[in-house]
Amino acid sequence: MVEAPRTAGPGGAKEQVRRLLALLPYLLAHPGARVADVARTFHITEKQLVSDLGVLWFCGLPGMMPGDYIEVDMDAVEGEGVIHVSNAEFLARPLRLTADEALGLLVALRVLRESGGQAERALLDPVIDRLEQAAGQVDAGLDKVAVRVDAAEDPKVRQILQDALARGRRVHLRYWVPYRDETTERDVDPMRLLQAEGWTYLEGWCHRAEDVRLFRLDRVSDVQVLDEPAAPPPQARPRDLSEGLFRSSPDYPVATLELEPSAAWVAEYYPCEQVTELRDGSLRVRLRVADPRWLRRLALRLGGGARVVEPPELAEAVRQDAVDALAAYETTDAAGGADTAERRPGMR
Repeated sequence: MVEAPRTAGPGGAKEQVRRLLALLPYLLAHPGARVADVARTFHITEKQLVSDLGVLWFCGLPGMMPGDYIEVDMDAVEGEGVIHVSNAEFLARPLRLTADEALGLLVALRVLRESGGQAERALLDPVIDRLEQAAGQVDAGLDKVAVRVDAAEDPKVRQILQDALARGRRVHLRYWVPYRDETTERDVDPMRLLQAEGWTYLEGWCHRAEDVRLFRLDRVSDVQVLDEPAAPPPQARPRDLSEGLFRSSPDYPVATLELEPSAAWVAEYYPCEQVTELRDGSLRVRLRVADPRWLRRLALRLGGGARVVEPPELAEAVRQDAVDALAAYETTDAAGGADTAERRPGMR
């Protein structure tokens, strides 16, 4: 006999209730669906799905008489790997989207449409149209939502990369690396184009780095499709971006920063190993740094909002960067003042 599950699974009890309310209409519409297929559809493990089915088995109409419970054939689940549900017609209709859910889904689809090519738009247009019609009575403001993808990205770059992906060809990139302020030349075997944090990226095997890398399209100044086929090695795997774009490595050196409230966003945006709130409201964070030049540029960007504490040689480098930047500013300002005085001799 199946016992009532003790854990709610991903997202806790609230998320499990939402999942069960969506799961039941799906199972009624797909009798005999395989456990593996349903788990994949709902992005959960097979173990969690079986646990969810055990919960459904203990649910039903008020009164809780024998005929009031939802029937789940757990023998078929455990023996054949298929799901049969009955006595649950009162929940056969799928959940309706709330206004917020419909709005969020529409915005996401429109972002994909605006950043995609003709093939993607042909696929997405009917989906967006149907969703807009279904949501039309939910929120009159949905038709006022407009999406604009950052114009810094050259659409020709995207088209060339899409062509290279479709043909399975290697590409040559001229790519600007911001934390080194350097334009590099790279041969890349494209793996996919993706959207993350409002930007479009090419993910591929970089022959220069000999590793999988992400390339932001607005930083690509030139791209050429090569005659060589794209052949990422077996160890090349798409990165899991569920926890964000930035990752640290245990091989990277550790740096310690103190952040004023104005720079506290750094602790949320970058992966930190430790975050400590100090008495004055500032934060002390420890993070691993792949390239010290990146941290030096970040510290200059934050100005007085951040101070590098460790390692001492990096703290000294940041201090010297600030001195050099100030000297350069004063030199430029003095030159500008002299030029103004030269053009306007009457001023004192």
